[in-house]
Amino acid sequence: MTEAARALFAERGDDVQMPEIARAAGVGVGTVYRHFPDRQALVEAAAEHRFAEIEEYAREYCFGEDSGLERYFRYVGELLSRDRGLTAAIDSARGRPGSEPRGTARGRLERVVAEVIAHDQAAGLVRLDCTVADVYLLVGALSSVIRAGSDWVRFLDLTLSALRDQLST
Repeated sequence: MTEAARALFAERGDDVQMPEIARAAGVGVGTVYRHFPDRQALVEAAAEHRFAEIEEYAREYCFGEDSGLERYFRYVGELLSRDRGLTAAIDSARGRPGSEPRGTARGRLERVVAEVIAHDQAAGLVRLDCTVADVYLLVGALSSVIRAGSDWVRFLDLTLSALRDQLST
């Protein structure tokens, strides 16, 4: 059900209702409500799935010889760009734009992001004062740029340049 919901949210944003999700998942609406007491719980489950996907990507692909943080940001940018509707549904359910992960997803993602930052810092690929909080701040800004329809790749290139800035001085 979460996959069906995520696909519908990605396609149509916050307009998707529980009966539509039930149809897409091939179950009755009662089954959806047995697993998710309300629409917000289903949106949160879809958000949790997205954050788990980001964590898995980071663990798998962000510890090579090039900048893992750069790979991380580009992946997140692609994901947010593809899933604008899901982002809108998450923002609407939470009552504010640019929401960060919550609960256990937050802890797991923070740990892997901290490891990626430390890896890049040890390799001399990112400034030494970069923190997990900085990454969340920049992902929030990236999300806003994508929502506005601006050139997020250019924004990301400038952001990554700033993260390397102190290395050349």
